Amino acid sequence: MRVNYIQKILKARVYEVARETPLDLAPLLSARHGNQIYLKREDLQPVFSFKIRGAYNKIVQLSEEELARGVIAASAGNHAQGVALSGARLGIRAVIVMPKTTPTIKVEAVRRLGGEIVLAGNAYDDAFDHAMELAEKEGLVIIPPYDDVDVIAGQGTVGMEIMRQHTQPLHAIFVPVGGGGLLAGIAVYVKTFWPEVKIIGVEPDDAPSMHQALAAGERVRLESVGLFADGVAVRQAGFEPFRVCRDRVDEVVLVSGDEICAAIKDIFDDTRSIAEPAGAIAVAGLKKYVAENGIEGQNLVAVDSGANMNFDRLRYVAERTATGDQSEALLAVTIPERPGSFRAFCHAIGPRAITEFNYRYAVETDATVFVGVALREGPADKQRLVGHLQEKGYRVEDLSDNELAKLHVRYMVGGRSEQVTDEVVYRFEFPERPGALLRFLTNLGHRWNISLFHYRNLGADYGRVLAGLQIPPAAKTEFQAFLDELGYAYAEETGNPAYLAFLKARG
Repeated sequence: MRVNYIQKILKARVYEVARETPLDLAPLLSARHGNQIYLKREDLQPVFSFKIRGAYNKIVQLSEEELARGVIAASAGNHAQGVALSGARLGIRAVIVMPKTTPTIKVEAVRRLGGEIVLAGNAYDDAFDHAMELAEKEGLVIIPPYDDVDVIAGQGTVGMEIMRQHTQPLHAIFVPVGGGGLLAGIAVYVKTFWPEVKIIGVEPDDAPSMHQALAAGERVRLESVGLFADGVAVRQAGFEPFRVCRDRVDEVVLVSGDEICAAIKDIFDDTRSIAEPAGAIAVAGLKKYVAENGIEGQNLVAVDSGANMNFDRLRYVAERTATGDQSEALLAVTIPERPGSFRAFCHAIGPRAITEFNYRYAVETDATVFVGVALREGPADKQRLVGHLQEKGYRVEDLSDNELAKLHVRYMVGGRSEQVTDEVVYRFEFPERPGALLRFLTNLGHRWNISLFHYRNLGADYGRVLAGLQIPPAAKTEFQAFLDELGYAYAEETGNPAYLAFLKARG
């Protein structure tokens, strides 16, 4: 299918509901990273995200007969709000199907915008299937979130504005990637007129659908995706976005959750606004690209794509910012269990600030402490610190990139049981819905004893659980069947050094 995207972008009717957002210089980011860095402020749209552009442009192109039938979308996020507001502005019925697990804040946001809410299923795929059934049954027109030429054209107006607002040469534009509609729209417009400008997509390293598709030369469906940056957590890039991007996108950078958290703080420092994880991911990618490629003195743009942040997530973001920015090291250090050891250890650390210190008496001979230390020069300073401590005779385990340590163990340092045997440890993602824990316990039954349990909710539609269970070797096959039947995402952590250092039973 041949599409004249330039004509579609130039004629897109997004400004009947969306606004032209500013392209703001980020002075603090620019100074820290040696480039002129600009933020395209799509967080300032009426629904706090760029999604209103594509949704409205798609809906306004419908025939009068289609508008009279009404529209429907499956979404638990920003696309839902874009469709709801578009429907309200055009005076048509807009049905939004959302999973039952969708946080109340998102449901209420769509309802306030005039959307007709239908809750169905416990995951996005369930909601999508129900939306397709309703569309067929009630004659509603489906509004895709990214895999549609009019949606892509609407998002492409972001690229058109950037190039109109910034008249000096640009080195690169960094764009968040989920299904790929925004990346495709910006890429097709910019590369048509300014082929020298690099278009760089940014994805979470646990949801690299476009990255893998471009590497393979075809769309790839991921078995699972991480959910922290839920706005870009897509298992497969859209068909049309991939077709557009494969010849126009220079690179896709992958970033971690901690790097995204650090980028949220970067945006806050410069703008006093709070980006959602998907909204800040382009800044995280820009920082990583600059560091890895030694870019200096260039004009760079990152699309700040949204600010629909759940307030409950802020604690988690604040916790992870320091490790994401490599300004804190988390270490497990073994010291002698005798008076004066703590003081000697602090002398060995030197003038660096201690950000966290966890300890519980375990055995008479030595003690393992969980310590956070502020870093002055990032990774190089951490290497010097670890080397210095080792020279002083301390056993040191770097836990800065250890997810189990950062998410669970730091809150659980507190002794070991001598009676626990045959313990295995697993991380789970529990869906945040009534009965999720009960289902786990019911399926578990009386077969095995729970020896350890820690739960955290991050303000999302899932909770993170660390569970220890006493599983004799002869029962491993039966236990694996239990995991398969349960259907929750899991990972074994029995050999994790953080668990071995702080939680594993002695003996």
